Amino acid sequence: MSEDKFSPLMPITSRPESIMIRGKGSYLWDDRGRRYLDFIQGWAVNALGHCPPEILEALGQQAGQLINPSPALHNAPQLALSSHLVSLSGLSQVHFANSGAEANEAAIKLARKWGQVKRSGAFEILSTKNGFHGRTLATMAASGKAGWDTLFPPPMPGFRKVPFGDAEAVSQAITSETVAVLVEPIQGEAGVIVPPSGYLRDLRSLADDHNILLILDEVQTGVGRTGTFFACEQENVTPDIITLGKGLGGGVPISAMLAAKHACCFAYGDQGGTYNGNPLMTAVGLAVTKAVSNQHFLDGVAAAGIVIQDALTKLGDRFDFRDIRGSGLLWAVDLSRPCAADVQAAAFELGLLVNAPRSNTLRFMPALNVESDDIASAMEILEHALARVDVH
Repeated sequence: MSEDKFSPLMPITSRPESIMIRGKGSYLWDDRGRRYLDFIQGWAVNALGHCPPEILEALGQQAGQLINPSPALHNAPQLALSSHLVSLSGLSQVHFANSGAEANEAAIKLARKWGQVKRSGAFEILSTKNGFHGRTLATMAASGKAGWDTLFPPPMPGFRKVPFGDAEAVSQAITSETVAVLVEPIQGEAGVIVPPSGYLRDLRSLADDHNILLILDEVQTGVGRTGTFFACEQENVTPDIITLGKGLGGGVPISAMLAAKHACCFAYGDQGGTYNGNPLMTAVGLAVTKAVSNQHFLDGVAAAGIVIQDALTKLGDRFDFRDIRGSGLLWAVDLSRPCAADVQAAAFELGLLVNAPRSNTLRFMPALNVESDDIASAMEILEHALARVDVH
């Protein structure tokens, strides 16, 4: 296809020429009729797969009733979803937004406001090297992605980075200006980096001891992705602030910031957004969270994760993977040489969508209700792709 077809789009990422026109469950179809088994799912967005009946029903029903009355007015789906999330999290209040970056931006603002009110003006937030929190200027400054501090100078001040998974480094970094610690329970964009057991519990203790806030960015790990509704449940940790995105809307743009009662200090006008909490998106969010929070569903996520782990382990024995890591249905492997992009391209040609977040890393984020037959098919295609590239 001529490049002119794509010229109206700003070139912010490399994309294949295929144009996706239809999706169902774990599959996508392009304009040439080719079918792809999707183990990216919008970067862990489509929790229930493509075009699930729960979302279609919620969209259709709500679109015929009310789409956006104004964020200055209450609406029923917003209230229902906020109550559901509060019940699931044990936190007190919810602010809705439209993307994970916006939810994290709101968390940063809330923490700094809390620092003004409760910590004598403390404002600094400790975050982690290689962390990822979004693409606004503030969330880029909070992120620890290499090179981001020079992209759009000057970078926003007030963030310091410590090594991920190292609670002692956090302890040493806390000062009188520290207001919060912001971490992902598992670093997603860094390549599914899983911290040592007890890391979140140690951070909770440090936050309590120093009277600072613990903010968990569960934009990627939340809404069932790791086999529990919140990843932090696996360490029995309740943060002061938690952010959700991606899977919350199952494919539509909605995110949320949840906060404990003692951390809620916004005044009227401190935060807002034209589309925040609109009934169309919150109706979908409610349908998704009700489906995913069902314990039988979550047990299925955990079971499917074990199947993927076992399959990747077998492939690793043949193709010399350096590491296999993950939880639930968020997995990554490190190859023995930096050829992940080549494997990704080969898999695409063979009909499988996988992600290469690092030069030697492949990441897998299937739908949370992925079928066992689709897992087997994906691993078979991946095997062919790995052999085609000769990853040794």
